[in-house]
Amino acid sequence: MDMQRLKSILPSLVGVALLLASIWVLHREFQHYSIDEIWHQLTRIPKQQVVVAIALTCLNLLVFTGYDTLSVSYIHHPLPYIKTALGALTSIPIGNALGFSLLSGTAVRYRLYSSSNISTLQIAQIVTFCHITFWLGLFVVGGIFFVWHPITIPRNLMLPFVDTRPLGAAFLGLIGGYGMWNWMSGRSLSISKFVIPHISPHLSLLQTLVGSLDWALAASVFYALLPETLPETAHLPYPTFVGIYLFAQFAGVVSNVPGGLGVFETVMIWLLAKSFSSATLLGTLLAYRAIYYLLPLMIAVILLGAFEVKQRLR
Repeated sequence: MDMQRLKSILPSLVGVALLLASIWVLHREFQHYSIDEIWHQLTRIPKQQVVVAIALTCLNLLVFTGYDTLSVSYIHHPLPYIKTALGALTSIPIGNALGFSLLSGTAVRYRLYSSSNISTLQIAQIVTFCHITFWLGLFVVGGIFFVWHPITIPRNLMLPFVDTRPLGAAFLGLIGGYGMWNWMSGRSLSISKFVIPHISPHLSLLQTLVGSLDWALAASVFYALLPETLPETAHLPYPTFVGIYLFAQFAGVVSNVPGGLGVFETVMIWLLAKSFSSATLLGTLLAYRAIYYLLPLMIAVILLGAFEVKQRLR
């Protein structure tokens, strides 16, 4: 097998390996619990906490629309908000749930925006802008919380640092460099084969705000579902939890596993082991997956179905 072929399939091989490893870890963690015990922990979540989590998810869906609205503003296209909102509320939940958002989310956006006379090049610019917004939000929120409230990294992950401070510093350094480039330069930034487009400082600040709100709300949905009564020795303040959540999500994103399934859960279990039993945490994880991933996915499927029916009628 030549090196070029190996490089092309290496990310997929890594993703499959991480998925299998995560399944093994989850099996080891929960083999001592019956389905009835897990269901009991799931139904123990108070209804008011579920309502709060759903409300935060709906608020996050509203923030999703900022991705495509700002990106359409970036390409100077007069597309109305109702259509940019449709693009965001279908592509982002589908990309989150299925994984490989660069492929799945892009396919949805192409289907929707090509019907509005937006060129393929402009759709590519929209997709690039949205992905930059996503990573900007992670780097800003993650950088702040990783440095402000550092968490100890489990030895199981075999990383070259013991806590999240170096990762947070790297994130903040990337944000600082990106900000300076946008303020001081008027041209795009090329890194190997990747091109980061120049975005005006005003628009860059707005996309950073949207991306940061997205990540903060996503963490809040999970936090709202956690048991209210914690052991006295295991108090878990919100800033500490955000760091744990973002680190687990970052591991899921870079793992190349669809939706970070298994990887995210495994890291969360390792990092929250001092505060919760595995069965209790599994109930919260299942509720979070259902509310934050499946509920928006159902909405996206309904909206996309309605769009297709409308197109057929035309």
